[in-house]
Amino acid sequence: MGQLRAGIITVTPFQQNCAILFDEAEKKGVVVDPGGEVERIREAIDANGIGVEAIWITHGHIDHAGGAMDLKDALGVEIIGPHKADEPLLSNLEAQALHFGVADSVRNCVPDRFLEEGETVSFGAHTFRVLHCPGHAPGHVVFYNEAAKFAHVGDVLFHGSIGRTDLPGGDHAALIRSIREKLLPLGDEVGFLCGHGPGGRFGEERRTNPFLA
Repeated sequence: MGQLRAGIITVTPFQQNCAILFDEAEKKGVVVDPGGEVERIREAIDANGIGVEAIWITHGHIDHAGGAMDLKDALGVEIIGPHKADEPLLSNLEAQALHFGVADSVRNCVPDRFLEEGETVSFGAHTFRVLHCPGHAPGHVVFYNEAAKFAHVGDVLFHGSIGRTDLPGGDHAALIRSIREKLLPLGDEVGFLCGHGPGGRFGEERRTNPFLA
């Protein structure tokens, strides 16, 4: 088994971090949150010789799931996640796209499997625990790899900020609970990738993030 690695392709006008998580030695991995610009995502996969085993979705917003069905068709893999509470959002992506003027590239997303708190997902020898972290979206999930002390937190937590809660299904109190009760207890040393902008470490956010003061 090689080291767990992550590559980022920033896609769409939403500047969303589509992540490719992969094993450095085996070159097998997953794509997390293909929000759009599927051709660019495929080029990155091909350029690095990654064998993609699945698509993982953190939550049902257009900038994270808008390209999932096209990428599924291109790669012939399953879409896994998020939690079933985001099914209404996923079935409304095309309507969202009309609102944002990006209808050409977005399809409603139908996951092959929804996820529950405490389940695990994996590729190669890398196993991630699923944490249901509502607040930004009702069905938002986080993927945590204990061995690597690494979490993909989607739009729950950002470097110096937190996810928006003014969108349909948002709940500020629930989001803060998700961060305080599920993420921060994992440990200060845990590094994270997020859906927009740079990642960081939970300890730094616990100490300096103004939303967690």
